[in-house]
Amino acid sequence: MRRPPRGSCRAAALVLVLVGCGVLGGCATGPSLEARGAVTAPPGDSRHLTVGSAGFTESDLLAQMYALLLEEAGYGTKILSVTNRELYEPALERGQIDVVAEYAATFADWLNAKANGPDAPTVGSPDLAETMTALRALAAPRGLVVLDPGRAVDQNAFAVTAAFAAEHGLKTLSDLGATGLPVRLAAGDECVRRPYCAPGLREVYGIDVTAVDPKGVGTTPAKQAVQSGQDQLVLTTTTDATLDEFGLVLLADDKNLQNADHIVPVVNRARSGSEGVTRALSRLNTVLTTADLARLNEQVDSWRRLPEDVARNYLVGKGLVPH
Repeated sequence: MRRPPRGSCRAAALVLVLVGCGVLGGCATGPSLEARGAVTAPPGDSRHLTVGSAGFTESDLLAQMYALLLEEAGYGTKILSVTNRELYEPALERGQIDVVAEYAATFADWLNAKANGPDAPTVGSPDLAETMTALRALAAPRGLVVLDPGRAVDQNAFAVTAAFAAEHGLKTLSDLGATGLPVRLAAGDECVRRPYCAPGLREVYGIDVTAVDPKGVGTTPAKQAVQSGQDQLVLTTTTDATLDEFGLVLLADDKNLQNADHIVPVVNRARSGSEGVTRALSRLNTVLTTADLARLNEQVDSWRRLPEDVARNYLVGKGLVPH
């Protein structure tokens, strides 16, 4: 599973700073929220940057790649792992974290709930342009800049066994709906009511979801239930690294049921909103794909390689950093 990221000793010390300063509200370095509506100072260009990780494999990998790209551009970096968005997002606002990889629709909805309450209508959608517009509007008053999204997307996805797909000629969720087959879905218990899950499968794709088996999102028991034939469909993610181990294949979301959770770098404007940072991180945009990210996750989760080694090897192979 996940290995400690580079700079873990320094990261531990910084976690204490976050607990002492972030949660208690002291040590703030960014502008107060009241003063953030009209930011007029030029973007900052600190030469020593803290890259945040949310503490799971994919986030660790992205943090390592961001750090390497920034170092190649002449910045000093350290990595801080904070597993709770309720902690790392305020730290990003204060400049205790300078850059973090986020997911466009998910982060837009999170900021929207923070600004407008938990019952606020969602602003994330399958439309990437609309999602990015909403996200940037919510981020700017908090002193945050959302850089352009890349090609990689980590969003909800549905998988069946390769044998089931071959038997019924399935490549897309529309194909599954067209069969009229009854389907038991292994997923989290919230899937019963979430529009992107069972209701969306029924309404958008016409899939006959007869029951939701509450085994979690992409968990081993959920995949085993589909592998054994107890269930026919499992909710997982587009960058799931272990589908092959269970003989599973993804069905394409050909009608865009899922929100646009493209990976986006988010930076603190006052410290790291410069063109140099933007240029360094944007080099990954046209290179890293969803399939690439799934393979990188697999190398860490299944092959037990270190995130920093996997990240460096990938960037070297793409010619983004030297050997």
